[in-house]
Amino acid sequence: MEENVNQSAAASENAPNNPQNKVKSEVFEWIKAIVIALVLVFVIRWLLFAPYMVDGTSMEPNFHNSERVIVNKILYDIRPPKKGEVIVFKVPSEDNKEFIKRVIALPGDTVKVEGDVVTVNGEVISEPYIQDMIDAAKADGGTYNNNTNFPNPDFPDGTVPEGHVFAMGDNRPNSKDSRMIGYVPYSDITGRADLVFWPFSDIHIVNH
Repeated sequence: MEENVNQSAAASENAPNNPQNKVKSEVFEWIKAIVIALVLVFVIRWLLFAPYMVDGTSMEPNFHNSERVIVNKILYDIRPPKKGEVIVFKVPSEDNKEFIKRVIALPGDTVKVEGDVVTVNGEVISEPYIQDMIDAAKADGGTYNNNTNFPNPDFPDGTVPEGHVFAMGDNRPNSKDSRMIGYVPYSDITGRADLVFWPFSDIHIVNH
């Protein structure tokens, strides 16, 4: 009798696993993988990086209307913006519309814009990203920036306050920027534009 019991137990141990349990286990693993993937997508999409569509011509010739860019949303939680970086920020006075502009001056800097000459702390800055446009306008006997200078009657203080930046569009004749809306607070900055990903023919990493 004892021998029969032992033989029965051995047979049970050698029996194949229940197919239903195996299917349930595989389904659970798939569900777990999908949930993890969705969480990662959410974190990357909403907390770290986000797509943004360029609306308008204020950053031509370097960014064009309807181009899509990837905005790094975490960078400025690690460090403050730097000169020359292209940022996306909200403008409360424009119903929180998001603008894309280039950082020209930082907190404590004194900035002055007179035509195509931009000085920061008394020194003329180099702007290779629009130099061709400046040269073309000069060759025609004019200036590329025929719009607004800075400081001006609306914003007479030329010193950037703490926690703010002075930003301008590359398309100086057709850009509403810090010359018209004032300094941009850090708290309104969404992030830095790092990659143009659409259209495919224009894909490139943004040069800051």
